[in-house]
Amino acid sequence: MATKRYAALLRGINVGGKNLISMPDLRAAFEEHGCTSVATYIQSGSVVFATDRPAKGLEGELEAMLERRFAIPLLVVVRSHQQLRAIVEKAPAGFGQQPDTYHSDVIFLKAPLTTGQAMSVVRLRADVDQAWTGTGALYFQRLSARRTASRMSSIIGTPQYQLMTIRNWRTTTTILGLLDELARPSG
Repeated sequence: MATKRYAALLRGINVGGKNLISMPDLRAAFEEHGCTSVATYIQSGSVVFATDRPAKGLEGELEAMLERRFAIPLLVVVRSHQQLRAIVEKAPAGFGQQPDTYHSDVIFLKAPLTTGQAMSVVRLRADVDQAWTGTGALYFQRLSARRTASRMSSIIGTPQYQLMTIRNWRTTTTILGLLDELARPSG
C-alpha cells in the first residue's frame, strides 16, 4: 500500500491547563505507532505524518492509541493532504485574508457529523459573524473589533460540538505548508 500524508487534528489538548500533552511525547506516540515523518505544530494538537495504513478507520485507531498512551479520551479528526488542500483552496473568497479585520477559523467536522447538522447549531450575530459550509468543515469569521460580541461560542455544549475541532486560519494554512514540505522529495 502506498504511503499517504495526513494531518491529525486533536481536540481539547493543552487548553486552559487541561489534558496536557507535550509535543515531543505526541510525536513519539505517533512514531511508535508506525507513522513516519511526524511533525507537530506549536501546542495546537496538530500532527502531520505519513503512513501506509488505510484511511478508513484511521481516526478511531489514532484515538485508541492516544487514549492508551496518555489515559485521556481524545477526539481526532484526520484529513489527507489532498483534503486539507481542498479545504484551504475552496475557502470563501477573501476568507482569512484580512487578519487585522476578521478572526477566521476552520471548524473541522468528524463523521458522521454533516455540515448541515453542524450549521444547525451555529448562531450568527448580525454585523459580527459570518459562516459558510465546506467539505467536512465550516468556515467561521468574526469581526475582530467586536469579537467578544460573537456568538461562535454558542456551539460549545451542543452535542454536535463533540464532533468538531477548530483551528484558526493561520494554523490551518501552516499545517498545509507542513504537509507540502513532507511531500517534497528529499535530497
